[in-house]
Amino acid sequence: MNLVQPIRDPEKIQAMKDYLKQKSDRDYILFLLGIGTGLRISDILKLKKEDLIDTHVSIRETKTRKQKRIRITPSIRKELLEYLKGFDDWEYVIQSRQGDNKAIDRSTAYRILREAAQHVRLREIGTHTLRKTFGYHFYKQTKNVAMLQEIFNHSSPAITLRYIGINQDNMDEAMMSYRI
Repeated sequence: MNLVQPIRDPEKIQAMKDYLKQKSDRDYILFLLGIGTGLRISDILKLKKEDLIDTHVSIRETKTRKQKRIRITPSIRKELLEYLKGFDDWEYVIQSRQGDNKAIDRSTAYRILREAAQHVRLREIGTHTLRKTFGYHFYKQTKNVAMLQEIFNHSSPAITLRYIGINQDNMDEAMMSYRI
């Protein structure tokens, strides 16, 4: 399994948004949901319009089977509502182009993200990058590892910090100042 990283640079995030938006509204919304909610890709792909028309996403997580309720930020909600105008409540948000009302699969989501990452010259990217990017920037803005641990259902703050790449940042910084 390849190690994937969060997207740390806000300019790279914006470049990914711009690329995906001009390519496909669906792909752009996939990216926004991932970096804006911290949900796993398996949970994002199961979302239907009816799951996103309120201020919160309420789901039972695929991996943990735990109930989760996440607030949708106002800026993302505005874009979601615009995107979902032509959808029926029971339709998948991230639809496949093959078949009626079928969500894309994980491998398609991976290809979408890899292509956009290559376009903006990012490496170590995968579907988990979205969740890690959310966590990284949430932590950088709030410094609240306990809340992030709760959002991610991790068993300890140390696991959460390692997961979002903060430990790697700290090691990299220490190595830059290390002299022998």
